[in-house]
Amino acid sequence: MTDPIFVPHQEFKTGLPRGRFRVIVNPERAQKYIKHKLFVVGIALPMIGIGAALALSGYPWVGAPLVLIGILLPRYIKKQAPQILLHLAQNDAKTYQEAIEYEILEVRMAES
Repeated sequence: MTDPIFVPHQEFKTGLPRGRFRVIVNPERAQKYIKHKLFVVGIALPMIGIGAALALSGYPWVGAPLVLIGILLPRYIKKQAPQILLHLAQNDAKTYQEAIEYEILEVRMAES
């Protein structure tokens, strides 16, 4: 097994699709980071509140889907957090650096 290595973002971005690196993502930390980075709670709670208000004020066909989306969105984000983190790390240098720094993402050389 190889040890983690430091890879500059540009090299990571070009080498990952070519299979040069093996990436290990800590799923628990990824969930917390993505939840914070995408402001999931700040989006989901207002959706639930507005949806409930609309449903109770006579617009159930508009309100119910908002409530449902507000409930399911955090669960979906939580389930997909490692994939979302990898996508963001590949496209954003700051996210890549933070993921390495907070030990959410580990980059190793691919075994031949």
